[in-house]
Amino acid sequence: MTEEPGGNYVNRMDGKFGPLEVIDEREISDHCPVPWFNQTLCEVSDTWVRLGVCEGVYHWHRHDDSDEFFYVIEGRWVIDLEGRSVELGPRQGFAVPKGERHRPRAPMRTTVLMAERRGVVPTGT
Repeated sequence: MTEEPGGNYVNRMDGKFGPLEVIDEREISDHCPVPWFNQTLCEVSDTWVRLGVCEGVYHWHRHDDSDEFFYVIEGRWVIDLEGRSVELGPRQGFAVPKGERHRPRAPMRTTVLMAERRGVVPTGT
C-alpha cells in the first residue's frame, strides 16, 4: 500500500482477488478509508483491473509505458488533458494513451474501474 502526503490517497497495489473468486465492488466501495482510494482487484493477462472510489482532484501525471482505461460505475469523472477535458457519467469509458499527461477529477463521490498494464504506479511520473 502507498499513501501520498496529506493522507488523501491510498493506493493498494496488492491484488485483492485471485482467479475464480467473486468480486463484490459495492462491499469494497462502501468501506473506503479516504477521499481517493485505489485497490487492485485482480490481474487479467498482465493487466491490472483496479477499483477507484474518489472525490476531489488527483494530480497531473502520465504513464510513460502504459495506456490507462477508465469506466465509470457511478458518479461523474472528469479527465483533464492538455487543451481539453472529457467528462464521463455512469456506464461510460475512456482510454488515455501512454505518455499523455492527464489529471482525473471527481466532482462528487465517484466509483470507477480502471485497467492498465501490471506494474504501473497509479501516481504516474
